Order: sequence, then C-alpha cells, then structure tokens
Amino acid sequence: MGISYSTAKWMAPTAFAIDFAAQQYGMLSTPNMKTIHDRNLSFFSPQPFFIAGFFFPQQLFQLAWLYRLYKLDPKKPGERAELDQMVDFVPYYSFGNLCIATWMLFWNAERLDISNIFVILNSVSQLYYVVAKLPPMNTNSTSSILTNIVSKTFAGIGVLDLLHNGSVAFAKDQPASTMVKALTGVGFGFASAASDWIFGGCLVYDLVALAVGQSALDGGWAKLLGAYAVGSAAIVGAKNLARPPYNGPDSGYSKTATDDMQDRV
Repeated sequence: MGISYSTAKWMAPTAFAIDFAAQQYGMLSTPNMKTIHDRNLSFFSPQPFFIAGFFFPQQLFQLAWLYRLYKLDPKKPGERAELDQMVDFVPYYSFGNLCIATWMLFWNAERLDISNIFVILNSVSQLYYVVAKLPPMNTNSTSSILTNIVSKTFAGIGVLDLLHNGSVAFAKDQPASTMVKALTGVGFGFASAASDWIFGGCLVYDLVALAVGQSALDGGWAKLLGAYAVGSAAIVGAKNLARPPYNGPDSGYSKTATDDMQDRV
C-alpha cells in the first residue's frame, strides 16, 4: 500500500474533509443521525452522545497529525524517517474516513444493512493496521505519538461501531442473549489483556458507552456491561503497570532517538 509523499499530503486531508462534511450532513439533515439511532435500538446500542464526545477530541488529534504530515520534509533525513511511518498509515486512514463518510449516507437513509458493510470495512482495516502494521510508539517523536493515538482511537471506536451497527441492522429490538453476554465478556477481556493504554482505554470507553446506552433498555445488561468496563479497566491497568509499555525491548512503546523510527509495537 505504498504511496508517494506528495500523494499522501493531498490524500489524507481530502479524506478527512469528505468525512467531516458527511458528519455535518448527518447531524444537520432531517432525519439526523440521532433520530435514526433512536428509531433503531438493540442490545449493543450505546449512548449516542458518547460517540460525539469521542470524535470531537479525536478530530483534534487528526488535525494535529495532518499538520505534521504536511509540515515534515522528506529531504531531511530525520524528518523523512518520521514521515515514512505517517505515510504508511495514510492509505488506511483515508480508506477509513471514506468508509465512515459513506456509512453516514446509508445510516441516514436508514439502510442499516448496507451501512454495516462500510462499518465492517473500516473497523477491520483499522484493526489490521494497528495489529499488523503499526510500529511502536517512539515517545521522543511527536509524529509517532500522534500516529499511535489516531490509529488506535480509530480502531478502538471501530469496535463499538462494529457491535452497534451490526446489532441494529440484524437484531433490532432484541435483548442480549446469554451467548452474547458471555462472548462480550470474553472478547473484551482478551482484547484488554493484549492492549496498551490507548487502545485499552478505548475498549473501556466503548463498554461505558454501551452500559449507559443500555440503562434505559435493559437494566440488568447495563449493569453487566458496567462490570465489564470495570474489569476491562482493571486488566488494562494491571497489564500496563506490571509491564510498563514505555520500558523494555518487548514493550508496546519504545524510547529511541527520533531519527531511528524503524522499531515495532
């Protein structure tokens, strides 16, 4: 998925602008995205304002990342090393933004089955990048920190999107079965055990959003989701405190010189 520096510098902001415009359409149109949400509820419906509360600061990180992408000069060896990592993420970043923008169109048209296709494409691509492609965070590099934050928050909220859209598309108005409850606990438990502070924090946030959203629909399920959130936070905290992600050769983060960006998460 290699692309040139010049292509990356127009592709990423264009994708961001398209997605931003689609989100404005989603909020300002009639019916708007919240109206569609309220008309289509299921056992993985979150509190919708949690999603808005997540994306506002996440978009600020995106803007900082885009500024860094535009500012770095590939002709300078130190900056080129940082830029290489950012450019490697650009196709996944751009694809994700375009998927989210397209999702919005079908969501507001209340074609949740079709919108679910774009949720799957986005979530799977972002998770793949974080698991298989993302180099480790270099805490001496602003570019590396921003790339880790943007990619992992995209993947983290993508987990919630996957659960939410899938449930309302194919299990509208249905309660969570025993199997769903068990798999949710096991899935989030294992994911939390494999996560750093950033992605792990997103998983906890996802569970809190689901717990609050379900509180008006199924109190027992909401309490269980709240317990899962506490458990997930405990697992993420214990794992990263016992093995600090910014120390050691096998950690998730790596403190190295800015010019040496070719390490692994």
